Amino acid sequence: MLVLEALVSGTRDPEVLAELAQGKMRRKIPELQRALIGRFSANHALIVSTILAKLDFLEEAIAGLTDAIEALIGPFEVEVALLDTIPGVDRRIAECLIAEIGIDMSRFQTSAHLSSWAGMCPGNNESGGRRRSGKTRNGSKWLAANFAEAAKAAGHSKDTCLGAQFQRLRGRLGHAKARKAVEHSMLVAAFHVLDRRVPYVDLGADWFQKRRPDAHARRLARQIEALGYRVTIEPAEAA
Repeated sequence: MLVLEALVSGTRDPEVLAELAQGKMRRKIPELQRALIGRFSANHALIVSTILAKLDFLEEAIAGLTDAIEALIGPFEVEVALLDTIPGVDRRIAECLIAEIGIDMSRFQTSAHLSSWAGMCPGNNESGGRRRSGKTRNGSKWLAANFAEAAKAAGHSKDTCLGAQFQRLRGRLGHAKARKAVEHSMLVAAFHVLDRRVPYVDLGADWFQKRRPDAHARRLARQIEALGYRVTIEPAEAA
């Protein structure tokens, strides 16, 4: 930004311009000096100055809206802090969640009702006794956009149940469906956090193995047998 402002103000010396670089770009000053050799006309300056003015306006607008949101969200600081304990949820996403679903979970009978309202649970498509994959209903686009971002962060979190869920489903269902499953789990967690007014408690990255240890053992056995070994599974004797 400083380089562009200097160009608009009339500075053309590549060495002077390159010295305005900040942060990690300072390690690339020689490359910047070579890149800044060229023709920068009055027309270029007019276009760049117009773009910079627009960026300044947008930054001021964002700052004003941020102040307004802070004033409105003030009475709900406790709920924001509680939602912020969910992996992948930061303050901005917590604010969006409160704006879209409120803090009174009594309006939804269960977390399933909330998931259905938000369009974050599979639909039901059954005919002639055969059940096919159903589509989800359309929910709040703002909630969907923010939860997609949150689920991406949660899916890559280390040593968490949500991260383990994403990694577990990605290979079998694909990236998109695995992310949707994480979004659903996060919304269910948000429901219980707001309903019970307690922080999120992570079940741990090994929760899926502990939930059904026999199924996990059989899956590991199949993987070993695929390598050409014979596996016998016997329960350990109780201590």
